[in-house]
Formats: sequence, structure tokens, C-alpha cells
Amino acid sequence: MSVTRAIVTGAAGFIGSHVADQCLGLGMKVVAVDNLSGGFWRNLPDQAQFVVGDLREPTFVDQLWAEHGPFDYVYHLAAYAAEGLSHHVRRFNYQSNLITTVNLLNAAITGHARHFVFTSSIAVYGTGQLPLREDASPRPEDPYGISKYACELDLYAAKEVFGMPFTIFRPHNVYGERQNLADPYRNVIGIFLNQSRRGEPMTVFGDGSQTRAFTHVDDVAPLLARAPLIPEAANQVFNIGADIPVSVLALANEVALALGIEPRIRHLPARPEVVHAFSDHSRAQAVFQPPAPVPLKQGLARMAAWAKGLEPAPPRRFEALELTAHLPVGWR
Repeated sequence: MSVTRAIVTGAAGFIGSHVADQCLGLGMKVVAVDNLSGGFWRNLPDQAQFVVGDLREPTFVDQLWAEHGPFDYVYHLAAYAAEGLSHHVRRFNYQSNLITTVNLLNAAITGHARHFVFTSSIAVYGTGQLPLREDASPRPEDPYGISKYACELDLYAAKEVFGMPFTIFRPHNVYGERQNLADPYRNVIGIFLNQSRRGEPMTVFGDGSQTRAFTHVDDVAPLLARAPLIPEAANQVFNIGADIPVSVLALANEVALALGIEPRIRHLPARPEVVHAFSDHSRAQAVFQPPAPVPLKQGLARMAAWAKGLEPAPPRRFEALELTAHLPVGWR
């Protein structure tokens, strides 16, 4: 009996490392790929074969298939997912998100892969249309969302012309163990944890009334890994994430509670962003029938306990901003 071979990109990163774990647990042989720009060696599963390289380079992608393929399943999680910062790193955003996907999809088609799993984002929806549903018309408002939606459209085109099956996931506000706490531009829970452990106040843009539904990674990774194994998931788009939105200000207080400290908050000027964002997940629940989600308090407690085992990290600023006009105060 042949072993299913999978390639997981972004596998030293946060969600990617958890997906690699899940694929291994399903009995797959996993090749883990990452450029270590935002991931860590410590995140990599021991049983996976690790390859370092830049997916923006088509020769590297072709080399992956030549030396480690062929692959039955492609799990593409590598991305630069700083939605707000994408306005200021437009070229880097499209190279990191769109070009890498095109390179991988070309190789997957040429190498006769059986399924392509892609992590998109609820950033494709834009403002309004709440709750966000998969049948809504995407109206992305930032380069990150635009790049993700372009990838989705390309997957549809590849299916029509080349017959490449796919599953697209639109996760939102995922948090948990292995998240990069040193990134000051994305993943607000990680930012709050790192600021608090460094003795700094938690920075909130505006009054903190903007709402999000925060999703523990254990409610996301298993669904991604299982997608190629479920016929009803083929050529579908799924929102995945938590159902209960909370305000950013309330979240800051919950993070402080998880750390056992008094909350200290510094308000910064509001930045351009979607004010309220939460999704309908009935499609994913019907197809995947996932277990009950991890409650926010429990997930924060787990992440806080994990973070306490790490040294507090200084924020890693993006070194190659392309546009500095209108950069939010906290990012200067």
C-alpha cells in the first residue's frame, strides 16, 4: 500500500506547523517547507523532512518536486499575512502571497497532484456583509485581501482548464501555541502577550470597540489536513473559525487575566481597518462536523502557559517598507 505524500508550506510557522502535525497523524509522509522568515526550527515536527527555500523562486519550487516529489497533496500555508501592513509593502505582499501560489500551482499541475489546499482569509470579504458567508461577493479593501482573492480565482481557473481539485479555507484571527510573538503587525493576541510580558502596556488602536471572533489553532488545523480526504470538500470554499465575536478592549482584559496581571492599555489613533468581522461557519460544520471549539478563556490560558516558557522577544520590525505615508503611529 502506497504512502500518501504531502508538502506543507509555511511548516515552521504557526498554522503550518500544526497542519504538518495533523498530516503526520493521518499517516502521510510530509515534506515541510519554509524560508524561516517568520517561523522557527522549534515548530517543525521531528518526523517531517524539512527543506529551506524561497517559494517566490520557480526554480526552487521545481526542485522541490524533482528531489522530493511527487506529492499527492499540496497544503499551501506560507504567506505574509500582515493585512494592515500590506498597504505599505505592496510589492512584497504580491510576491509573497500571489506569486508563491502560482509557482506551487504550476508545479502541482505538472506533477499531477491530487488536491491543492489553500489558506485564504476573511480579508477577501471587505467591509460589511455580516455575518460573512461564503456566497457573499468578495470586496477586498487591502493588498493582502486582494492577493488572497486573486489566488482563489486562479485556483478556479486551474480547476476548469487542468482539472486540479482544490479546497479553499478562509480562517480568521487564529491564535495559539507556536504563534510568532515578536511580530508587531499581526496577531493581536500574540502582540498583547508579548507586550505584557515585557512590562509594556497593551496597545489598542482607537477605542477598542472593533470586534473579532478569535479562533484557537486546534479548531483550524485538523480541518485543513482532512480536506483532501472528504469528497464533499472538493472545489469548495469554507469559512473556519470561532462564532462569538469580542471587542479588542475586552480581549486585552482577557489576556491580562490569563497572565494573572492587571491590564495596562495604551490607546493609539485609530487606523484604517474593518471595524466588525465575524463569519458564518455552517458550511464547514455540515461538511467536517468538527467537535466543539476551544473556548476563548481556555485557549488563552493554554497560550499564556506556553508563552511563559519563552523569553519575551523584542518586536521584529519590517525592514523594507515600500511606502511610509499614512503608516499607523504604533508602527513607526
